[in-house]
Amino acid sequence: MPKSFIFCILVDKISQLRFFGIRAIWRIMQNLITSNLGLFIFKSQLMFTIVQQDHLKVKSELSLLNQVQEWFEQFCLQHLSQLGWSKTQLDRLNLALAEGFTNAVRHAHHALPPETTIEINVDLWIDRLEIRIWDYGKPFNPDAIAEPAPGTLQVGGYGWFLLRRLADRVVYERGADGRNCLLIVKYSVEAQ
Repeated sequence: MPKSFIFCILVDKISQLRFFGIRAIWRIMQNLITSNLGLFIFKSQLMFTIVQQDHLKVKSELSLLNQVQEWFEQFCLQHLSQLGWSKTQLDRLNLALAEGFTNAVRHAHHALPPETTIEINVDLWIDRLEIRIWDYGKPFNPDAIAEPAPGTLQVGGYGWFLLRRLADRVVYERGADGRNCLLIVKYSVEAQ
């Protein structure tokens, strides 16, 4: 079978992937990949396709942390475990989410009413998981936070550094809509 024909089939099938679940994607891949070129094209296209996503909106209340973590845990159990993510990776992500959520409640929304919402988006790509936590607080510069010296005891100030150690990438930005976005990215084992 000519490689150009395989390429056309792959491009057509890849464009349809957003309508398939993870198992269907793997079946398509197994049926269509017959050459190294086809495998490369298929894998590179999947890197730019969101496999699953979810969204949660909650009030700014620390008492809702359990609800946030249970929602995220259900998402992980349903989708990430099928892709071979380890329990350790899932636990680290859940801790990072908890840190980001509590920081939004305690710091970003400390002067705002508890009805002010925090939105959380989870996007699962074939090679990574992205968590976005949106808040309405005043922006801050995370690079201006001094890292606590090893062995020192202080109240607070460890959260930003904990996040950076739990995730592969952490970005904090002010959006055009006046909200802040904390992006937490963790790559799958295969991508590392």
